[in-house]
Parts: sequence; C-alpha cells; structure tokens
Amino acid sequence: MVARYGKGSVFRFLIRSWEIAMGDGNYDRALREFCIPDYILVPESEVRSVSHVPACPVIVFINTKSGGQLGGELLLSYSTLLNKNQVFDLGKSAPDKVLQRLYATLEKLKRNGDNFAAEIQNRLRIIVAGGDGTASWLLGVVSDLKLPQPPPIATVPLGTGNNLPFAFGWGKKNPTTDLQSVTSFLNHVKAAKEMKIDSWHIIMRMKAPKEGSCDPIAPLELPHAMHAFHRVSSTDKLNLEGYHTYRGGFWNYFSMGMDAQVSYAFHSERKLHPEKFKNQLYNQSAYLKLGYRQGWFFSSLFQSSSRNIAQLAKVKIMKQGHWEDLHIPRSIRSIVCLNLPSFSGGLNPWGKPNRKKSIYRDLTLPYVDDGLFEVVGFRDAWHGLVLLAPNGHGTRLAQASRIRFEFHKGAADCTFMRIDGEPWKQPLPKDDDTVVVEISHHGQVSMLATPLCRSRSMHDPSSPPVDREEDDSSDEEPPEDWEERRKFGAADTFKYPDGIDIDIAHIS
Repeated sequence: MVARYGKGSVFRFLIRSWEIAMGDGNYDRALREFCIPDYILVPESEVRSVSHVPACPVIVFINTKSGGQLGGELLLSYSTLLNKNQVFDLGKSAPDKVLQRLYATLEKLKRNGDNFAAEIQNRLRIIVAGGDGTASWLLGVVSDLKLPQPPPIATVPLGTGNNLPFAFGWGKKNPTTDLQSVTSFLNHVKAAKEMKIDSWHIIMRMKAPKEGSCDPIAPLELPHAMHAFHRVSSTDKLNLEGYHTYRGGFWNYFSMGMDAQVSYAFHSERKLHPEKFKNQLYNQSAYLKLGYRQGWFFSSLFQSSSRNIAQLAKVKIMKQGHWEDLHIPRSIRSIVCLNLPSFSGGLNPWGKPNRKKSIYRDLTLPYVDDGLFEVVGFRDAWHGLVLLAPNGHGTRLAQASRIRFEFHKGAADCTFMRIDGEPWKQPLPKDDDTVVVEISHHGQVSMLATPLCRSRSMHDPSSPPVDREEDDSSDEEPPEDWEERRKFGAADTFKYPDGIDIDIAHIS
C-alpha cells in the first residue's frame, strides 16, 4: 500500500478533502462514537481521563487476503478513521490473543474503579471482514470467551459466497473501501440490532488407523485455529485411547458430498493460481465451471453409486431422547444441515413449506435460535439450480437438534465435508465400521443484523412472518430407478492470563 500512495501525500490529500466535505467538527464527533483510547487497547499504558463515552466502540478484524486487493484497502481505511490499535490484520494478529489481552485489561481497569472501561465492555461490538470461514473463526473465538455478554458481531462481505453477511442484511457483494463507505458501514453497525443464533458442535470419531493418516486434508494452508475441523489433543476430555477424535463447529451450515467436493476443488485451484482469483464475479464463474468439470451437473453419469449419501452412511436423528433412522433417498449426493437461510451465495435450500405439509410432517418455522437445524438433500447441480426459482427448494429431509452419520465399512476411501465455506477432504479407514460424525447444539452467539436481515428469531416479534402458503410442489423424491431412466443431469477456550483471578459470574 505504501507503493500505491508513495509517501502518503496523495492519500493525506484525499483524507483532508473528506474532512472538509464533512466539516471537521462533524467528522470528529461522528467518528469518536466508535473510537477506543490507547490506555484500554495497549497494556500498561498511562490511564487517562476520558469525558466522552463512545456509543459504539468497535474492534475490527480484517482478513487482508480476502476479496483480492480489497482486504488491504479496508485495513487502511479503518486504520485511518479509527485508532489504528483497534484495527487488526488477521494475518498478523490472532483474534483470541487480541480479545484475551483486551478483556484482561478491561477487567483490571474495572477493578480499579474505571467506569469508562466498564462502559466500553458493555457497549463493545466486533466487525469482521472476510469470507464465511473468517467470520466463523471469529464466532468460534467469541463463543470460547464464555462471557455473560459476549460482544455481538457484524460481518463485512469480503469472500465469494458471503452467506453469513447476507443472512443478517449486510449484503453479498464485496464492499467499496473508500472512507465515506466505511463510515457509512460503521453507522450501520451502530444502528444494528442484536440477534442470537444457535451454535453447533461437530464430533467425528474413528479407530486409529493401522497405517496412513485420516486427518482432514484442507485445500489451503491456514493457521491451525482457523481450520474449522481438527483433531483434539491427547489431553482433551473428548479424546479416547485407541481412537482419533476430531471436532469443529458451525453457525451457518455443515454439508457433505458433491457440493463440498466442488468447493474443495475451487479452493485448491485458488491456492495454485491466486493471481486469477482477484474478482468476486470471476470467482463465482470459476466455481460454476469447476462444478461442471467435477461432474456435479451430471453426477449420475460420472460419479459412482458409493458417492450417494445413503450408500456412504446411515443417518440418524434424535427424537424424544432416542435415535431414529432418517430415510435418505438413493439419489441424494449432497446433504446439508442448515442453521441460517443462506447457502451457496444467499439461496435458501429449505424454502417455504406450505402449512398443511408442515403439520403433516411435523415441521416448524425455521428460526435461527430455536435449537433446530434443517436437513436438506440435493441430487445434483441441476437440483441446486431449482433454488433460483421463486418457490425452489432442495429435498426437505428433517428438522433436528442432533444428527449422526454412521459410515458404512469400506463404502469409500474418502468423502468431502464443508463447514461455513471451509471445505476439506476427509479420508476414511477401509477396515473400520465405527466411523461416526455427530452434530449437537452448543450454545448461542450474538450477531448484528440490519433491517434487511433474512434470518428470523423466535423471540423477536419484529421478525417478519414467514409466508407458508406459496409452495405446493412435492418434497417426494423420484422413484428409485429415476437415475437409471434419466442419464442426463477456533480457538482455544478463552482463558485469562495467569495471576488474574476473575469471577466470571460478576463480569458485566
């Protein structure tokens, strides 16, 4: 960025022009509602008296590798408008370390009678700019804080799909990065309402393989904490001797099958040729082409039957305290456990079932905080394109609070999985009939939502009602011989530093 602006004179001129356009006084008054002083951000700084309490103090995390050049430009704009010590490049600063240091400082100041620090903690909001994987990383970190009032999070759409930002009204398109646009976004953050959403925990367990490794194979080299799925340590209470146990979490969706395979191919291609993936529109077109090359459009011709979810694993859901088998049609090659109404670039796979069908199948309204996720299946990419139609939807399989996938012995040597935009290739042991993936509820986190929010809360009367009468199409799958006849088609748990004894129950 230094080379771009030379010695900074041009950019300083732009900043000054912006200040003049707004009027210096108004400019300062507007931005001080978001700024946090250094004595709170920098440990051991001199404590200073502050007269004005900001209405919306923010901590900003930016993935500068997201959105082509946009991540770096956003970092510069936010650092210009705010205190540079409250803006962090995720490539250089781990968010769990940043928040650990911040909350330790806040608690220390509060104990010394600093009411300003207490107000900062009560009003704090987080902004994260990046793709869905980046946003989920921050959600995982904040979940691990285990504070009574964790800071709510606003998401800047800086990835390819941007399903999380879209679900809460922040849009799908990559943002403009000029100072006026960033200031406008900050004002939206100040005005946004908080909304609780469910968190979901994933555990995968298998016998330790006799040879080779079954660790997840990620398409990108990422910091360990950013990987959505990883093996637990030997000291973790989930670890069992003789087994390998993996864990992860999601807030938007978990998927397995062909859609995750295409996503894996996309991320692998982007790793090999990063110079090509600088534009959101190009990324989306490349994604579509890879789907075609991977056979997702003609899966019945190019994919073996072992890729069918039913032949790969037995699926069970928890009902009234007991596991019950969930029937998965043979044609289903991709299964999605969906928490938010935003998948594959903002589409809603669940759709809007009509009232009679919902009552008959014991389905409820899809809320983001009801302790349930929706289970949807897809046959191929053509089936997925149905979502573009006004009443389109996938195959609605169930709503559940817990689900298990019990893999059949030797059914496949691997499968592909995806959590909130981050895919991986999951090797499967050929001689093990005990491989199990289980998803269960794991608390809630707070998001920030604009008036354009598509997600609905069961506790918020202002959430727009769901129209239940428009969908008269059938959820039933075609006959089992249909395809024969149709041949075209996180972070460690938050801990305060040693020496600081805190009663969590009394943190305000």
